[in-house]
Amino acid sequence: MPSKKVTDVRALDAYAHPLRIRLDRALITAQTATATQLAEMVNEPVSLVSYHLRKLAEYGYIEEAPQGRDGRERWWRPAAEVFDMHWKDFSDDPEGVAAYVGAGHQIVRARMHNLLQYVGQQANWPHEWASSAFGSGRLLKLTHEELQEMAEEAAAFADRWAARSRAAQESDDGRDREHVELQMYGYPFKP
Repeated sequence: MPSKKVTDVRALDAYAHPLRIRLDRALITAQTATATQLAEMVNEPVSLVSYHLRKLAEYGYIEEAPQGRDGRERWWRPAAEVFDMHWKDFSDDPEGVAAYVGAGHQIVRARMHNLLQYVGQQANWPHEWASSAFGSGRLLKLTHEELQEMAEEAAAFADRWAARSRAAQESDDGRDREHVELQMYGYPFKP
């Protein structure tokens, strides 16, 4: 499944809702699901989930799955594996900047929630899984060209592991696999 670039302010605003971000993550994890199944996953009412799924579909984040409908319910799937949202696509317009910042806050907040939830539950995972999880941070001094190079290398790294994950799922090799969230950030800051 390819990546999709988001350049429309309205599409960015539509994504920047906490429940929509949670639904997107749940649907990526499930690959296909109905509103009822997703409502159970995110612990929200089906009517509310259905509304937010329609909004995600309206802006191209999700689409109806080939299964079509199951009686009265639609099956949904992600429209892309990754949605690329870049500052440069919104930085020329004050409304775009506001939308990008708002979406960025919601996305990072959701990711940090997921990370903190894992940290709180790490002891509940089997030893081999808890011991394999990692976190790393570095404070570097780079040029903007070097930061861009690092971003490209990080994207290639993530793409390589995503391809490996897809291939393993398709081959169904019987090995013990769990969902793994990979987060990477590189940004300038003033000490």
